Amino acid sequence: MAKDYYETLGVAKTATPEEIKKAFYKLAHKYHPDKKEGDEKKFKEINEAYQVLSDKNKRAQYDQFGSGFNGGQGGFSSQGFNNANWQDFASGFGGQDINLEDLFDMFQGGGTRRRRNTKRGSDLEVVISIPLSSVLENQVKKIKINKFVTCSSCGGKGAEAGTAFKTCKTCSGTGRIEEVRKTFLGSFAQTRVCEDCDGEGKVPEKICSTCSGEGRVEKEEIIEIQIGKGIDTNQVIKLQGKGNAGKKGAEAGDLYVRIIVEEDPVFERRGDDLLMNLPISISQAVLGDKVKIKTLEKSEIFVKIPDSVQTGKILKVSNRGIPHFSAFGRGNLYIQLIIEIPKKLTKEQKELFQKLKKEGL
Repeated sequence: MAKDYYETLGVAKTATPEEIKKAFYKLAHKYHPDKKEGDEKKFKEINEAYQVLSDKNKRAQYDQFGSGFNGGQGGFSSQGFNNANWQDFASGFGGQDINLEDLFDMFQGGGTRRRRNTKRGSDLEVVISIPLSSVLENQVKKIKINKFVTCSSCGGKGAEAGTAFKTCKTCSGTGRIEEVRKTFLGSFAQTRVCEDCDGEGKVPEKICSTCSGEGRVEKEEIIEIQIGKGIDTNQVIKLQGKGNAGKKGAEAGDLYVRIIVEEDPVFERRGDDLLMNLPISISQAVLGDKVKIKTLEKSEIFVKIPDSVQTGKILKVSNRGIPHFSAFGRGNLYIQLIIEIPKKLTKEQKELFQKLKKEGL
């Protein structure tokens, strides 16, 4: 079934980037795997939808091509070709059976099938949430993930400890198998990688009983992640070689850590700046005042409110925002003044306002 990214995020197709971002934050917070009622599958679906709809170009392609668009690859998925009849294509060339993959390989590889790196470990991606206040300093997070690690019994070789390797009988130690392929263009001599030895030309005399010859086993591992101060939502940290271990000692994949910075109940982040609302009384707005507030790091500072101020007035406090991620210094804190009208007045207060009214205030 085709994926509807708009439905996944619960937004209309006309949703603005800000509405899409707000919907993503809300759902990501709700379904994050670390939460009590989290749902890892749902969380991944939400993240996939956001990656497409938050990117102007990807969203435009998705809107145009729908399910034929593969947001992760920036192109088309196989779903976009479900209506193609490859047998009709083949019949146009005498009805011969055609292996299109082999045909493309021959065109691109000059008659030799390309060797796919099936031994390299796959990449992994995890998502972690951190509070806004934590981005003020560098931090280290430890996470547990299930992944493939190098087999300790055979050291990743795939052979039982104390045993040797022998020549592969399938390819006679060459690591390659030659064959003739017939296509509508004629016969082609072709060489492919031997699947039995993965092109190595050797196989274990006795397969490792721990990893069944793969050279790796699945295991829970604790990984430390260094998170720099000032990091923002959706930034990705790459840990090279921390993905799944490769087969038979091959290169390990990488681990990609996507950061979600949680929304704060008091401070709104805008790049490296912070915005907060500060309620003040009518008398403070008219006469001015000096008010004590708590910053994001919980330290107390005094803010001077000028007299005759209007609601919505914004005051600036320098260097009290978010640290710059890749540079020195910090953003600013902006304080928006909100004049509060009392819901209920005492008799004396009413009399005072009556007097002010007579004075034209």
